[in-house]
Amino acid sequence: MAYKSLLTVMTETKFAKPALAQLVALAEAQDGHAEALCLGVDRSQTGYYYAGANALILQETLKRANAEADEVLTFAEDFLGKSGVRWSAENGVAQIADLGRHVAHRARFSDLVVLPQPYGKDRGAEAEPIIEAAMFEGHAPVLVVPDEAKPFASPRTVLIGWNESVEAMNAIRRALPFLRAAELTRIVVIDPPRHGPDRSDPGGMLSQMLSRHGVKCEIDVLSKTMTRVSDILNRHAADVEADMIVMGAYGHSRFREAILGGATRNMLEQSSVPVFLAH
Repeated sequence: MAYKSLLTVMTETKFAKPALAQLVALAEAQDGHAEALCLGVDRSQTGYYYAGANALILQETLKRANAEADEVLTFAEDFLGKSGVRWSAENGVAQIADLGRHVAHRARFSDLVVLPQPYGKDRGAEAEPIIEAAMFEGHAPVLVVPDEAKPFASPRTVLIGWNESVEAMNAIRRALPFLRAAELTRIVVIDPPRHGPDRSDPGGMLSQMLSRHGVKCEIDVLSKTMTRVSDILNRHAADVEADMIVMGAYGHSRFREAILGGATRNMLEQSSVPVFLAH
């Protein structure tokens, strides 16, 4: 199995290059097709305008969104056209409240969605909903690429955040093409439970399953020496020079993650290497 249909969604050009570069690297390595969906976002909220202003404001916001879509499409065509891989790109305009529907429709027919980091200075409000739409409505795995990450054709060392959850197992299954190609996959278990069937061999059954797929595994059992699990994973990824982190996404509700924070949100904010997510 390989990732043959690779998708990225672009709403601006400032932070798009790392994800585009990773998209091209994977398409070249796996003989896949790179697709860019370039969207101009209409951020108007017509219900809040005073009477008589709607038509003028709608005209201006749509004009601006169309111009943004054209700019992003030109950027994508220029970048992909020089890559040498099979590619396609198209643009369109979507209202911010309806953005998820367009992203989900394309993600549903993609093997992997490659997206830029959603949090940070000057990020648009649409960055996080795009990731969520790809995973929840499109049911696709997502590779989130930090700004400073270097594109890889195949990761050498992959780190798995393993907590025995359904989300984590789904992410691992969807990441198997990467895991099989990697030189080493490190299964990271943080503070394993003292009671339960795996207490004497945390991560052992997962390692056995993956080894039958030809994945070379090691198990790292870590103490929770920091408050946030994401901080421990990030520190360990740096220590072992991991090229990618695989983890389940949104074990808690998205609302709770947005308001209170959580491992998914914190990882997307802090990780310096690409993060492979699935729900």
